[in-house]
Amino acid sequence: MNYMLAYGSAEASLRLLWKFGLLEILLPIQASYLISQGFRRRDRRSNMLLTLFSTLDNLLAPNRPCHSSLWIAILAFHKALVDRPRDPLVVAAFSIAVHCGGSLSDVLGIVRKISQPHDTRFPELIDQNIESDEALLDEMMDLATYVEAALQEMTDEHFVSRALIEYPQAPKSDLVFISWTLAQKVSAIFECVRRGKEKDFRRKRGRKIDYESLALGKLREVRHIFAMVVFDTVFPPHPKD
Repeated sequence: MNYMLAYGSAEASLRLLWKFGLLEILLPIQASYLISQGFRRRDRRSNMLLTLFSTLDNLLAPNRPCHSSLWIAILAFHKALVDRPRDPLVVAAFSIAVHCGGSLSDVLGIVRKISQPHDTRFPELIDQNIESDEALLDEMMDLATYVEAALQEMTDEHFVSRALIEYPQAPKSDLVFISWTLAQKVSAIFECVRRGKEKDFRRKRGRKIDYESLALGKLREVRHIFAMVVFDTVFPPHPKD
């Protein structure tokens, strides 16, 4: 799974797994998502899950991979949005909080300056007209709770085995390949959102990537790329930006 999703070909890999009926065995939760959207085996459409990984692929290459904690974090994040769709600004605030190590002042300072339109294709994004900073932060914290719950469900063989319960024709699978140690590493990516600003944390500026640190799973670099992928998926940058 790591070779398929961490080296710049994640979107194509997910499509191939789906085309040949293997996604239901390896990633039943994500297969359930595609089924719920009416995806056919050779469907050329996209959705938020595939777009997240397409955005990640644009940053990676066979000689510039990411650590497995990053693509697992993206899977958990997306499942949280499927479970409860959110306002685009809430998603933006969440990604900024991850990038800034939980600094709420940075979150509010940046998110209120967002002027570009969000991608309207995804049902995981809904307009809630959140006007106050307090309401925005409350929603952001709630999203963090959902992401953590999604991660726990992805490591629970009983939950995984029930992911396709509404689709009896699908093959049954309780395959869980996320170890407890790896799940803890993924959880650390999001801890700052609920706990607040981490002492001595220095957020990165700009879009430069330290690929050595990314491959090793260094927290600062993984957070940097996670935030970049989520933000660019929800608010696609203009070509000249």
